[in-house]
Amino acid sequence: MSIAKNFPDFDRRRFLTSAGKGLGLMALSSATVASLFENVNAAGKAVAHLTPAEAAANEDFWAAIQQAFSVTRGIVNLNNGGVSPSPRIVTEAFVRYTWQQEDATAYTMWQLLEPQSETVRTGLAEMFGCDREEIAITRNASESLETLLIGMDFKAGDEILTSTQDYPRMLTTLRQRELREGLKLKLISIPIAPRNVDDIAAAYEAAVTPRTKLILVSHQINLTGQINPVKKVCEMARSRGIETIVDGAHAFAQFDFKQSDIGCDYYGTSLHKWLYAPKGTGMLYVKKDKIAKIWPLMAAEDKQKTDIRKFEEIGTHSAAMRLAIGEAILFHHAIGGKRKEERLRYLSRYWMNRLKDVPKVGFNTSFDPSQSCAIGNFKIDGVDPVQLGGYLMSKHKIFTTPIVHEEFTGIRITPNVYTTLWELDRFCSVVENVARKGLPKA
Repeated sequence: MSIAKNFPDFDRRRFLTSAGKGLGLMALSSATVASLFENVNAAGKAVAHLTPAEAAANEDFWAAIQQAFSVTRGIVNLNNGGVSPSPRIVTEAFVRYTWQQEDATAYTMWQLLEPQSETVRTGLAEMFGCDREEIAITRNASESLETLLIGMDFKAGDEILTSTQDYPRMLTTLRQRELREGLKLKLISIPIAPRNVDDIAAAYEAAVTPRTKLILVSHQINLTGQINPVKKVCEMARSRGIETIVDGAHAFAQFDFKQSDIGCDYYGTSLHKWLYAPKGTGMLYVKKDKIAKIWPLMAAEDKQKTDIRKFEEIGTHSAAMRLAIGEAILFHHAIGGKRKEERLRYLSRYWMNRLKDVPKVGFNTSFDPSQSCAIGNFKIDGVDPVQLGGYLMSKHKIFTTPIVHEEFTGIRITPNVYTTLWELDRFCSVVENVARKGLPKA
């Protein structure tokens, strides 16, 4: 079924009811969860006449979204890139499913709850724009991507191309295969905040050789928030018979796109970042005709060779986390994918624009809207980012992410839909003071 076609925006309760026979999303029958969802639903209807860009600046709407989270306001959390708080609708559902599976667990968890994750699979496939038989539900982006990087067959001398700014765990995985099997890991440097994003695509193309068998490219670089031209890279690779894995750990549900906008063979992401699903949930996309050739991390029966579910063979695991992904999907649709993207970009530009003319402040992130969204990275000349991050947290309870890379340093700033403009103003005031006066003496 097509959720998008059969259910109007902000009317997801009918989705739950109709899918209830195959999905544990019946948490909406809980008065608390139903009330939480209705508040977001009502707020969405109030801005339905606005464009996503107009809605991004409507503080009344976002005040309602902020109230959907139970986060502390004693800390200004500008580190949402690694993992994000879930809205209460997700947490309440997760707790409910957890209690439910504790009743005659072997029966309830395996026979009643676990099979209901199939509709969660359908919901994720709807979001990504692919067949449900191409989506595996995993524990995080690392598991999704390592399934691919370890499960592909290569021979000695084959080259795998990626960049120096890709996620360290993926580079470690490839280096292990390089040591064990004689593969060649080839790393390229890509420009920081380029004026023309095509420069990034050109860097990948220039590094391709006849031995290149795979390109791993981040959809969005976790260090700087740089959105890579993945479609151009994938098209170039396909024209040369090279497969592509896109690391979408930070991109999925942050900005609005479908698989057809990328054209990749494989995609891995976490769902506990921008979809706000329970911690320890992820998604793996494998093009249907490629499932058979990828070995799962844990052995599966031969009859599962072409079944996407072979990548979910991880032993006993909680059904609660998987099922609560459904409420996260509902929350995402209630906000609206494009509206959410525009708000996240609005928040990042809010603080970036305020600091861009401050002496000594520079950026490792492009202001081009096609190159960045929620994640930004800045620096203050002469100020160590680790010391600055420590000062922001210890003295002002502003939580950020210092980045020290061999090619650049800075502070990663990642607001979220629950972040208020007042919190960003407070952060900017502290940074402006440090840029003028330096860090206080200890």
